[in-house]
Amino acid sequence: MIGELFDPKADLSIDERLRPHWSQAGAIVYITFRTIDSIPKEVLIRWEREKNEWMRFRGHIGHWSDLLPSLSLADQEMFQQEFSNARDVCLDECHGRCVLRESHLSNIVADSLLHFDGVRYCMGDFVVMPNHVHLLASFPDEDQMRKQCESWTHYTAVQIHRFLGEKGHFWQPEPFDHLVRSVEQYEYLRKYIEDNPKKANLKPGNYHYRRYP
Repeated sequence: MIGELFDPKADLSIDERLRPHWSQAGAIVYITFRTIDSIPKEVLIRWEREKNEWMRFRGHIGHWSDLLPSLSLADQEMFQQEFSNARDVCLDECHGRCVLRESHLSNIVADSLLHFDGVRYCMGDFVVMPNHVHLLASFPDEDQMRKQCESWTHYTAVQIHRFLGEKGHFWQPEPFDHLVRSVEQYEYLRKYIEDNPKKANLKPGNYHYRRYP
């Protein structure tokens, strides 16, 4: 594998901004970042309501993002699974302009992901879809994941906007990330990344897939 499995007994960094980000030195992490227009506003509003209702149904009062870190690992897994599935289905419907369908633009993202592979991080499987990216990677220290995601999204946004002759936000802030907890989950995520273009009914040339050796 490209790194270690998440160890709940080892040192852990939790960065709480728009959503909690868990990171651990050397642990494999599954990351999704998406374009700013990839999910309709009304869907995001509905999900926000449903997340708070999910918490209230289980007796937790407050905003879901404040409550999530206090839940057990099992409940956090259940929460993330439910809403990550809904997010992935929506992303595969290809809302927004989906400019990464163009190979010369998806190559900008793919080249960026591989640029410091083996130096700043170890890059595993990834797929660049028309409006989002899924990847598996591991990082040498606990804050490198956040720094590298910011580097990837900033650099690629500048390059893509330069090509399109545009300005403004390209990526949605706050990528989704999840520490991989088992070999079975790691293999499931590799398979999910590989199958994502087929599930979204994409033709060759409308995505960029890289399989780790």
